[in-house]
Amino acid sequence: MKVVIFGSTGMTGVCAVEAALKKGYEVRAFVRDPSKLPEDLRSKVEVVKGDVLEADSVTNAIEGTDGVVIALGTRGILDPTSDMSEGTKNIIDAMRAKHVKAVSACISAFLFYESDKVPERFISITKDHKRMYEELKGSGLDWIAVFSPHISDDPSRDIIVEVNPEKSPGRAVSKHDLGRFLIDSLTDSKYYKTVIGLCNVPKA
Repeated sequence: MKVVIFGSTGMTGVCAVEAALKKGYEVRAFVRDPSKLPEDLRSKVEVVKGDVLEADSVTNAIEGTDGVVIALGTRGILDPTSDMSEGTKNIIDAMRAKHVKAVSACISAFLFYESDKVPERFISITKDHKRMYEELKGSGLDWIAVFSPHISDDPSRDIIVEVNPEKSPGRAVSKHDLGRFLIDSLTDSKYYKTVIGLCNVPKA
């Protein structure tokens, strides 16, 4: 199994890379800045330098893979953007062109909220997450839209996974468990074409 991970230098992306390697997958890490990929991972993956807004580099990265993980982020910048949804569109177009079907994407649990309930500072970025989701939903691919709650640095522990829930099952998920789910779900057809709510089991 060969996967390409977009956003593989972010906190979730790095964990997805680690999870894929642990499963024995071949990993292609698509990065804007290779120096941001942890040194211990660089020799274990195929590093592809590129930008998701450049369609050609996205297409080249997807060629020859069996699955795609989208873990695009903005490194905490909440300004209005369309980069994540435009990048997702380029990824989807390339997947269709290269006949790759399975894609998991980390989106935001704010999409479970009514738009007027989203905290004001997150409104702009949530709009782009919504556009990402619309791109996936209309793609015809085997997509998995993971509506992630707050992503924590906590160690891995048991998770709750709900398929097409009306609201998020909890408030936080460990980056390790989120990264692993993004990888595991690619080969589990019960998650295809669904929205996933997930969280860590509350501490006793």
